[in-house]
Amino acid sequence: MKLSKIAKILEVEMVGDDKEISGMNTLMHADVNEISFFHNGKYLKELPLTKAGAVILDKEFVKHLPVNTTALISDEPYLKMALLTKYFVKPLKREGEKSIHESVDIAENVTIGGGTTIEENTTIMSGVVIGGDVVIGKNVTIYPNVTIYNDTKIGNNVTIHAGSVIGSDGFGYAHTKIGEHVKIYHLGNVEIEEDVEIGANTTIDRGVFGSTIIKKGAKIDNLVQIGHNCEVGEYSILVSQSGLAGSSKLGRNVVMGGQSAAAGHLKIAPFTQIAARGGVTKTIKESGVYGGFPLLPQKTWLKLQAKIGGLLKK
Repeated sequence: MKLSKIAKILEVEMVGDDKEISGMNTLMHADVNEISFFHNGKYLKELPLTKAGAVILDKEFVKHLPVNTTALISDEPYLKMALLTKYFVKPLKREGEKSIHESVDIAENVTIGGGTTIEENTTIMSGVVIGGDVVIGKNVTIYPNVTIYNDTKIGNNVTIHAGSVIGSDGFGYAHTKIGEHVKIYHLGNVEIEEDVEIGANTTIDRGVFGSTIIKKGAKIDNLVQIGHNCEVGEYSILVSQSGLAGSSKLGRNVVMGGQSAAAGHLKIAPFTQIAARGGVTKTIKESGVYGGFPLLPQKTWLKLQAKIGGLLKK
């Protein structure tokens, strides 16, 4: 789509050269054929470094753009980005040839989209729906009624239990000045590395741009929610009903106890353990065992509860 057409759709001013745009991405990952957006001052240092062909941003920040980057000027860049995402969504139902190894065991009542590749000794049980351009590796087991959305990549020796949903849109909306909610269509995907096991009725959202990544050896229990663009480190464990908000990154061997959760856009140090119902609201830089809400070292949290309990007895 031409930038001039995008400017017309979004009803914004264009400053710079007209270009053909093939997709959307973040400031640091966009290339000359993609459009990005800027709406948060804490990322200002990234603006002069972007390789994006165009950026949607407020007028006061145009001076920070690289010379060859076209500006689309708006006082609501995040909202304009959301409105634009629907124009770059790939077709949900894709026709075309599939590459399925002869050793793959596929039950009846399975749907597989065009462009999908399934490698040796994989088992796919009844009621599974697999979208287009999905890649599934060797020795994968997919239990009944799993749904795998378009563009998902699954490594070798992965097990996905019944009812899980891989690659659905995350819970992302921009908001108008009068409080209306505008859907952000998620244009990324999910990548699951080898030796991962995913429990029943777990959901892993696709990235807005880029990928949600589950790294090698991670074990995810039933009823876990993983938001868009999260990264679950190697050999991490997420226990039932735990949840990660968007863009959270877990280091290697992180353990999230039952019903624990992490807010978005934070990092958890490798080998950290979060006790059941612990709430992570800030980045954890030092590994340890933490619990409670607000989050404290677990031993401190237990001592605090004991002291409170003692006061109540008096």
